[in-house]
Amino acid sequence: MSNNFPIVDLGGEPDEVARAIDIACRETGFFLVTGHGVDADLCSTIDALAREFFALDDAEKAEIAMERGGHAWRGWFPVGGELTSGRPDLKEGLYFGEERPPDPRPLHGPNLFPRRPAELRGAVLDYMRALTGVGHGLLRMIVPALVGDPTLLFRIFHYPAGDAASWGVGEHTDYGLLTILMQDDTGGLQLHARSGWVEVPPVPGAFVCNIGDVLERITGGTYASTAHRVRTLSGRSRLSFPFFFDPPFDMAVPGTDGTYGDYLIAK
Repeated sequence: MSNNFPIVDLGGEPDEVARAIDIACRETGFFLVTGHGVDADLCSTIDALAREFFALDDAEKAEIAMERGGHAWRGWFPVGGELTSGRPDLKEGLYFGEERPPDPRPLHGPNLFPRRPAELRGAVLDYMRALTGVGHGLLRMIVPALVGDPTLLFRIFHYPAGDAASWGVGEHTDYGLLTILMQDDTGGLQLHARSGWVEVPPVPGAFVCNIGDVLERITGGTYASTAHRVRTLSGRSRLSFPFFFDPPFDMAVPGTDGTYGDYLIAK
């Protein structure tokens, strides 16, 4: 499947683009996005700055530890600091969201940015603005009637080198609407297709897009929120940059008695 992984060129004819996305969402829940218009230099810059940050000592990285971010859920966590299905992930990460003033609502508020590299702040905010545009464009083709102020969450994950028997992240699905992922050329991301586990190929200049649990609910199961995982590779570390374009925080979630904010906090 990796050689025939669905690729959607957003610069194509709109009806054809919408048709290609529809087929991919029905069949795999995953597709590659090209023609998105995001500046390649911006992508290279944020990759380089992330590597510079993760090369720092943990003591310096801990200056922006997630505990300091409070209910805004922002900052750095160390390797093993996050769990999937109750097991520690073999990754460390940086959590960001939409830059806002202090706010009593969970997941809302200012970001935490490191002292070094100082340029990371501007790059993250520029990248989030660019990916927000991509998210709106994709969602207009998938669910035109779904509008509002999306919940924007951005992560930078570093997976240290491991072995083929180790998992950077275990099997899981994403919670919201769309995940738009930039990954380096290491590989290791796998999705659970009908034929079994298959590799999601790293393609230069392309984003990996997959749909989340809430979009599956909105479409009544027509589109699948596909399980995926990340395996570690011997002698090679990996960087990934998932951008979560999620429902408005106060949107009612089909099949539940609450809002997306309630749904996400409960996770």
